[in-house]
Amino acid sequence: MTENITEFSFRVPAGIAQSAEWRGMRTAAEILKNAGFQACLVGGAVRDLLLGLTPKDFDIATDARPDEIAGLFERSIPLGASFGVVTVLLEDFSYEVATFREERSYMDGRHPESVTYTKDPRLDAARRDFTVNALMFDPERSVILDYTGGLADLRKGILRTVGNAERRFAEDHLRMLRAVRFAARLGFEPDGETFIAIRAHAGDIATVSPERIRDELQKMLLHPSRERAFRMLSATGLLKVVLPEIEAMRGVTQPEKFHPEGDVFEHTMLMLTHIMWPTPEIVWSVLLHDVAKPVTRTVKDGIPHFYGHEAIGAEMAETIMKRLRHMNALTESVTAAVKNHMRYAHVDEMRASTWKRIAADRNFPVELELHRIDCISCHGFLQNYVRMLDKLRDLECEQRDAALPPPFLNGNDLIALGMKPGAAMGILLREIADLQLENQLKTRAEALEYARKKLRTEITSA
Repeated sequence: MTENITEFSFRVPAGIAQSAEWRGMRTAAEILKNAGFQACLVGGAVRDLLLGLTPKDFDIATDARPDEIAGLFERSIPLGASFGVVTVLLEDFSYEVATFREERSYMDGRHPESVTYTKDPRLDAARRDFTVNALMFDPERSVILDYTGGLADLRKGILRTVGNAERRFAEDHLRMLRAVRFAARLGFEPDGETFIAIRAHAGDIATVSPERIRDELQKMLLHPSRERAFRMLSATGLLKVVLPEIEAMRGVTQPEKFHPEGDVFEHTMLMLTHIMWPTPEIVWSVLLHDVAKPVTRTVKDGIPHFYGHEAIGAEMAETIMKRLRHMNALTESVTAAVKNHMRYAHVDEMRASTWKRIAADRNFPVELELHRIDCISCHGFLQNYVRMLDKLRDLECEQRDAALPPPFLNGNDLIALGMKPGAAMGILLREIADLQLENQLKTRAEALEYARKKLRTEITSA
């Protein structure tokens, strides 16, 4: 930690400064300061503001203790009060307000053995994970407060731990995955000490709960920087621990005729770059669709083959998804997509009944998008994808026609019954058509009789 504070004047962009959420944060900070406490915006919001990004949330740090924070606000939730965090509700927004604290020794690679509150914001900055996340912003003076050299690291595009890297990662092993996610997302490079420490202690990530690992991986996969994140996971040795099945794809060569892009790992990384509509179903299906190729690879006449990799891959995908404690619905969707991702190679030979059953499957949109991404990431042939779109259009037309049968009556029928053309005729035709769709009028004869009675009633009323 640097000995002297660096202060840097910063004007918040008008679009953010005028937002209701920002004004709420300013109000919360003013309430704290008017009560005699310090109050600063902290963490990722400050980092993102300096990078020209829109923060997702605004967290506040203060020297007020949890009970004092709760006493200042009408609506507050002490969800993390044991660690000095109170959720404050102002109008339609919630803000995490945390007491300055210094954390002592960590016994389990996640939770500090003790938490000590402090009045000194420098000690609070010193406990944080990375220098670019340790920046603070005083909204009253519009000043950035830098106690750890985070501003310089932002300018250089470096991700560096606050203090000793090995100590930071020993405190919470998940920080190694967070380092990769932040570096990939921000387009930064880990500094030498940080990278070396991750490489040396990558195996410790196995002690982190599957749920926490899953959440970090999914955040990486859902962000446009997903390919860079997974290459960095591999380079740091973390991928070999959290997803050894993906690391095993490296060096698994494929037929160059169909895969000019390279081995299975390169093919999968290229697919990650071609994801246009990231959803959990899509990103995990892309990542795992060829997961069984390393274990099914055989060579005949010098040509690699992967017989049955989709069926075995489905089993492996299910195991991986369950290992990471994914929800059952997501696991089932991904498993089905992996299992079925080869069946579209001969879509032009499918019987109509087969195609209709496939298109009716609720997982079909995921499988269709997986097929598109798979094709453009290797041989580039999209003929089958286009055929499927054509078939889907035809099927939708058939279903629409089946859902809306030809109406029993038209305008000429009503004219023959003595009705004059006009707005009333359109209303009556629509009424008869609705009764037909509701199966209250089952035949043309019933529709004609209904129209006659309706017209007689109107004449009598007139």
